[in-house]
Formats: sequence, structure tokens, C-alpha cells
Amino acid sequence: MKLAIFAALVSVAAAFVAPQNAQRASVELAAERREFLSTIGAAAGMAAFAPAANAVRDYDNVKFLGGGNVVDINNANVRVYLKMPGMYPSVAGKIASNGPYKSVGDVYNIPGLTGAEKDMIKKYESRFTAQPPSADYVIDRINNGLYR
Repeated sequence: MKLAIFAALVSVAAAFVAPQNAQRASVELAAERREFLSTIGAAAGMAAFAPAANAVRDYDNVKFLGGGNVVDINNANVRVYLKMPGMYPSVAGKIASNGPYKSVGDVYNIPGLTGAEKDMIKKYESRFTAQPPSADYVIDRINNGLYR
């Protein structure tokens, strides 16, 4: 039993002793440092001369999202209809909830639309357009996170 305890103590103590060949020549360390710095330099050079990313920086149809008279029924937020008396919240909510639409005329096919609501849509139909749905804007049609 004493031998087992002694062996365990020796193995634990050996774990904390540095090996004899742990010191490397300073030439080796300098070579590794040069190799590392040259790799970093090459990566920095590639990043400095990287080709331009031709990303879409702005939505082409942003003018139809509420900044003008014409409203995109597929991408505009429900609050845009505040500019059109009688549309917000009931008719606007139905338009925003039931898209996307292929044409402006498709809004008349919304289930549960009353005659008065159809008349209200007809009143402002000339101010509507149906642009292709954009994932960046469709998600915020009903709730864009603006609260008072």
C-alpha cells in the first residue's frame, strides 16, 4: 500500500518538472517568428487588395415603401397606410397580412373584405403598386418594431 502511495506521489511530482530538452535554440524561435510574420503579412496584403464586393446597398424600390404617394402593397409597412384616411388599421392590416400580390387587382380577392373596404381600396388604387416581394421588407410589413 505504501508503495502505491509513493508511486502516485512520484508521478504527480514528475508532472510539474520541466523536461530537460525544453529549451530550444534561439535560431529556431527566430525562424518560427519570421515564418509567422510572413504569413500574417501575406494575409494582410491579400486583404488590402481584395476585390470589391458588388453587394446591393440599397433597395431599388425604396421610394414605394412610404416616402412618396405610391405604395408597394407587397413590401410597405402597415403604418404607411396612415397617410390614406380610412385605410388604417383595418383595410391596411388585411392588405399587409394577405400578400404577396401579383398585381394591384389581387387585393380585391382578400377573404373577408367587405364592400365598404373594397370601396376604400378602389379610392386609393391609383396609389398602389405591386413590386416583387423583398425578404428584407416583407418580414416587417405588419410590425416594424416602432413603438411610442
